[in-house]
Amino acid sequence: MRRIAFLLAVVALCGAGSVAQSADKNKRLLLVTHSGGFIHGSVGTAEEVLKAIGPASGFDVTCWRFTGDPDAQDKSGKTALQVYSDRFRGATKLPVEKENCGRINKETLKNFDVVLFFTTGNPLTKAELTDLREWVKAGGALCGTHCATDTQYTDTVYGDLIGGYFKGHPSGLQKIKVKVEDPKHPAAAGFTNGMDYQDEMYIFKDAPYSRERLHIIFSVSDWTNTKLPGNLVRKDGDYAIAWCREEEKGKVFYTSFGHDPKVWKDEKFQSHLFGGLRWATGQAKGDATPSGAKK
Repeated sequence: MRRIAFLLAVVALCGAGSVAQSADKNKRLLLVTHSGGFIHGSVGTAEEVLKAIGPASGFDVTCWRFTGDPDAQDKSGKTALQVYSDRFRGATKLPVEKENCGRINKETLKNFDVVLFFTTGNPLTKAELTDLREWVKAGGALCGTHCATDTQYTDTVYGDLIGGYFKGHPSGLQKIKVKVEDPKHPAAAGFTNGMDYQDEMYIFKDAPYSRERLHIIFSVSDWTNTKLPGNLVRKDGDYAIAWCREEEKGKVFYTSFGHDPKVWKDEKFQSHLFGGLRWATGQAKGDATPSGAKK
């Protein structure tokens, strides 16, 4: 029922012709949920939702849960895949088998149009990060949800590419009011200015986040009843939620929503996410001009 409702909503927003694409025209989407740090329990829901509604929305979906060397062994003789699978199953109740693994490099990236990160820790080696950046520059699409900014701190190349790094979040879930800064952008679908929304809300480090480099789509206009701890209060009062940018011929889209499994099942979020994915892969037009100083 949720799937039908979502598809009807997208048809109304985009037109049936742009949604009901034939399989040979679908973009190839790779969802990466490798979690070297905190493992979000919602990654299984993310896989479920994307696989369920992706094809009718213009995307054939592949999911990789582990992007390291599965056969590397620790001192106890356990493989990296065994160790990781135990952790992953503990958080998600899902196994990680060889078929759930893949390496991101210039050869494998040829098989995809868009890579969607829902990751923590370091899913990429330095060489793989270089391959990813060059792939984006050549016209690939990099997208991220929630903890994609809590990823790859070891190399600022990634932070520059995705647009920011996670600094922290208040405890629990926060109810906020969403400021829709670009209502015409495809990723603004499903939301109206001032709408209430609830999820775990990220605050970003001062750098590399910058409105001089990013086109802000959503930001927080009101924290409602949440009092931010002092270390998370930004001096500029700028609390972005979603943005996009261009990297030479490629495109980057990020949304900090996606912590709560309920968010992934929400039609508003689905419209927002798929709007961003469609923009990033050239299926929908939208502005990417940097927003500049906060107005």
